[in-house]
Amino acid sequence: MFEDLRDLYQQVILDRGRKPHHGRRLEVFDAEARGDNPMCGDRVQVFVRRDGEAVAEVGFEARGCAISIASADLMAEAVIGKTADEIAELTTAFTGMARTGNGGAPQLATLRPLAGVHEYPSRIKCATLPWMALKAAMAGKGNASSE
Repeated sequence: MFEDLRDLYQQVILDRGRKPHHGRRLEVFDAEARGDNPMCGDRVQVFVRRDGEAVAEVGFEARGCAISIASADLMAEAVIGKTADEIAELTTAFTGMARTGNGGAPQLATLRPLAGVHEYPSRIKCATLPWMALKAAMAGKGNASSE
């Protein structure tokens, strides 16, 4: 059972890495930020369009590994409709999951395919880079780097 779930999660990462649903520059956006991981070459630029206090749409352009691109794509879906405070909370929860593998919190359900990166410490930065770019965009900063 566990191996089947792991295979499913691996397939989600590969599919989203190859054909992201949100991998595009938004025509109209309120905020943007770039993220760069010079150690592995991953780069991402996140675009955010708000509707009042909530995020209405997120798009991104990325060059990097399947984990980084899949993380950006799943992130884009997860934050639509959320406020800046909710996104900050989700970012903290996601970063914790990426580092520990503990993805039991309900708000992490759609992001669980990335929980396995904790087994590969050098890949944690790949998964968290889009989130750092989103955090920078939400704060009005233009750049982020991997932690």
